[in-house]
Amino acid sequence: MPLNKEQIAKRIAQELQDGFYVNLGIGIPTLVANYIPQGVNVVLQSENGLLGMGPFPFAGEEDADLINAGKQTITTLPDSAFFDSAMSFGMIRAGKVDLTVLGAMEVSENGDIANWKIPNKMVKGMGGAMDLVAAAKNIIVAMQHTNPKGESKLLPKCSLPLTGVNCVRKIVSDLGVFDVTADGFVCLEYAPGVTLDEIKAKTAGKLTIAADVKEMAV
Repeated sequence: MPLNKEQIAKRIAQELQDGFYVNLGIGIPTLVANYIPQGVNVVLQSENGLLGMGPFPFAGEEDADLINAGKQTITTLPDSAFFDSAMSFGMIRAGKVDLTVLGAMEVSENGDIANWKIPNKMVKGMGGAMDLVAAAKNIIVAMQHTNPKGESKLLPKCSLPLTGVNCVRKIVSDLGVFDVTADGFVCLEYAPGVTLDEIKAKTAGKLTIAADVKEMAV
């Protein structure tokens, strides 16, 4: 059956490498902080001015003054550092972030991403999304494979306003893991209980099944 949000985050955490500086977007990406593999040391960066975030606090241990860019309460580490947003965005724009994990409403087969605005719906702004997709060395998207209407979110071309162009390198959806290549989406792994035929039916963009495709370990 399709993965839940925690399982998506846990699978993305497997992509983390020792020494990485990582920015986690709002939504499913923030959950990745709870699944950093043992022995892998990464530094989590937040646009609102924090370097070195720990996992989410336990109930009753929240500190309202410690929040991430999505205004969720977080924990800090002994070597955490605080600074203003100008310095934080300077880090992002200078390419200091090795990996960014973002949610998305749509991703195109050539790696375009739309994740900040739905026409005729009020939004407060795109936050740091545009800076992140323009400067990050690697971008992984965490998303549901289809929208609430059952329509594919992996498309030939995005229909919503773009956040970035040709920038997404990998997608982990509730149905599987996909590389984004010059030839479109490549299915590398499928969720337990999900068939390749289901993935094909729910992917509107160009899709190739990897020769060594395998069932995802969850």
